[in-house]
Parts: sequence; C-alpha cells; structure tokens
Amino acid sequence: MPRHKYHNCVVMAHNIARKQALTYLLGVCVPSSKQNAAKIRIQRADFDSYLSMYFTKYEFIYATDPQKLCKTGDTVLIQSLPQKLTRLITHKIVDVIYPLGDITDPITGKKVVMGRYREHIEEDAKLFGDLKSMYKYDEAPERGITAGKRDFTDKKTYIKYSDDPKDYDPYAVNP
Repeated sequence: MPRHKYHNCVVMAHNIARKQALTYLLGVCVPSSKQNAAKIRIQRADFDSYLSMYFTKYEFIYATDPQKLCKTGDTVLIQSLPQKLTRLITHKIVDVIYPLGDITDPITGKKVVMGRYREHIEEDAKLFGDLKSMYKYDEAPERGITAGKRDFTDKKTYIKYSDDPKDYDPYAVNP
C-alpha cells in the first residue's frame, strides 16, 4: 500500500513539536549538593482508585540555576528544558515566586503572615496596644544579611543520618 508523499514530513514535524512542548511547574527549593543546580520538591496529588481519594506525593527534580537565583525554602517556577543537560538536570529555574518567609497574596498583592494580612495584624496591634516583642516587618533587613552567621542556606548541606551530640555540624540536615 503506497504512503502519502508527505507522511514522513508530518511524522517528523509531530516528533519535533512533541519534544518542544515545555511545561512549567511550581515547587520549593530544598538543600542540594549539586553545583549550579537546585533540587526542587514538587507536590502532586496521587489518586487512589480503591479509596477514591487524592493523597499528597512529592517528586524531586533538579533544575539548572547558574545565576544562583534561589535559596533553600524559596518557592520557584521551573520550566522543562528541550533537551536534558545531564542525566539528572531536566529543568531550569525561571523565577523565584516567593522568597522564604515573604509570602504575597497573588490576587491582592498584599503580604501575608500565617494566613492573615500584615495590614490586619498591624491594625489589631494599634487597637489592642503595641507590644515591644512584636516583629516589625518594615524595619526588618532583607534576607541574606545574616548569611554565614545565622543563615546557612548559601552553604553546601548534606543529610546526616546519625545524631551524635559530639559531632555538631550546622550544615547537616537531619531527615
């Protein structure tokens, strides 16, 4: 049976289009030991047909980050690469959506703390009396000022499986 003369071109165009379909994912940056790459934790909903319920499932993806855009704890937007850089690195970091500890409501654009707007917290403080121990968000320095002193997110971390009090290392993460 003779094929259409454009059949091979259509198949080839379909394969090229399928390879170039780029996907965007939202995830949280976790400690990684890779150079110029970030380890991103993606949350997915896994459906159990027996119980007819969705359960949270985490997937880890490595994304290239040569500009060092993200730190541990940041919520980032990643995009799949048209071709893998290495066996593990399959995505690239597009943007830091929320730095750690600085959540913004996407609809109103207002800053949020523990499910409440910062404005409302400040209004409540004015109504009921301002406490000396209350955190002042306006006076707080930008993130990164305590790097190397109290903030070790810029250092290489590793998972420590033994809990020995004599062997203290601030760069170790207990699982």
